[in-house]
Amino acid sequence: MKDTNGLYYYPAPNEKRVRMYVRQGAGQVEFRLWNQEHPEIWERHGWVPYAAIEAAAALYRQHKAGSDPLTLYDVAVAKRLLADEGGPCA
Repeated sequence: MKDTNGLYYYPAPNEKRVRMYVRQGAGQVEFRLWNQEHPEIWERHGWVPYAAIEAAAALYRQHKAGSDPLTLYDVAVAKRLLADEGGPCA
């Protein structure tokens, strides 16, 4: 899907108030979270490269603390959206 902020998918399909935006940047897929009930998230947090998400996921697996970031950040879905849009995919 696409709106004025860019391409997005719903990381939790039943929750339409939360969107994960994707773009191609610096040679890799980047993500940015938007939450209708917490617009400050979009304001405070910029684009996150997938490499940083993978690093966070490794820490999660090592410490089993918090929630696994890979449940929200789906690189396969992001690449598909970018490819469908005609852009390059990492």
